[in-house]
Amino acid sequence: MHIQQLKLKNYRNYQKLDIPFDDKVNVIIGENAQGKTNLMEAIYLLAFTKSHRTPRDKELISWDEEYAKIEGRVTKRKQSFPLDIIISRKGKKAKLNHIEQKRLSQYIGALNVVMFAPEDLTLVKGPPHIRRRFIDMELGQIQPKYVYHLGHYQKILKQRNHLLKQMQRKGKQDKTMLQVLTDQLIEHAAILLERRFMFLELLRKWAKPIHSGISRQMENLDIRYNPTIGVSEEENKEKIETIYSNKFNEIQEKEIDRGTTLIGPHRDDLVFYVNDKDVQVYGSQGQQRTTALSVKLAELDLIYNEVGEYPVLLLDDVLSELDNYRQSHLLNTIQGKVQTFVSTTNVDGINHETLKRAELFRVRNGIIDI
Repeated sequence: MHIQQLKLKNYRNYQKLDIPFDDKVNVIIGENAQGKTNLMEAIYLLAFTKSHRTPRDKELISWDEEYAKIEGRVTKRKQSFPLDIIISRKGKKAKLNHIEQKRLSQYIGALNVVMFAPEDLTLVKGPPHIRRRFIDMELGQIQPKYVYHLGHYQKILKQRNHLLKQMQRKGKQDKTMLQVLTDQLIEHAAILLERRFMFLELLRKWAKPIHSGISRQMENLDIRYNPTIGVSEEENKEKIETIYSNKFNEIQEKEIDRGTTLIGPHRDDLVFYVNDKDVQVYGSQGQQRTTALSVKLAELDLIYNEVGEYPVLLLDDVLSELDNYRQSHLLNTIQGKVQTFVSTTNVDGINHETLKRAELFRVRNGIIDI
């Protein structure tokens, strides 16, 4: 799988761009604030229909312009097809093979992308919402139906929280509507939880040997799911629904008092253990970085195993954050098999065969020289 060509129009500081890419390694070189990360963001958005940097799509449109457009030509399973994202003040359109897709679940997965950026080092030590977003984005790529259930869950959650807030303020005790929303929420929550357990099993399978290799067989990585209810990976959907139902009945008055939904996938977390110790609490910075790198590299193998092709890898200003050993391990892993985009201020000091063979692009103020 690779991106053959990328076109941008009115996208951040790119007024117009039309550029072909090598199917192996492409290095984007430039000073800060010149457009390196904007280019990476555009590729990410082409895959997920949303930015990894901002939830506000309007920020992606160039100043004083009415719309932004991202076009890409992708090769996957030996077939070539176009992807288009159009962002305007009125909303966003996503097209696959020139056909507008009404649902994200029909679009996401057409292009598989894994991004590794400096902020991903907070995957281990950052707040829980970063890890939940990681699960949602990666699982959505290999199971588009997950995106469908996640969207419905988030919509019902918003309605339920609004109702709980009303009941908290006004003291309404007609709980019929609350029960309707709770039942709907449980239906999607159980599916999300079941699929997250499945994803975690796959992630653990691929990440453990990678971490062992990077740590020279001195460390053992384990990844555990930390749900807000007492449920294990062995439970099926029906059992999870029953546990949720019982728990919601138990905490109903507390939720009304607080005006919010207190349990569910939107409050769950991942916990990383190195040699049976919580690496977020007890791990060194090196162990935390090794864990984050192991998880990111595991994504490549996981997606390959599920989809049949390696995803596109985006390394956004991350090589300078890794020491020489981790840097070499990363570049050795991708060498010759993964289309990779590397953004950096310079390649000095990175002495690796992968970068010596790469296509180099220099960006300055939204203009790229090949």
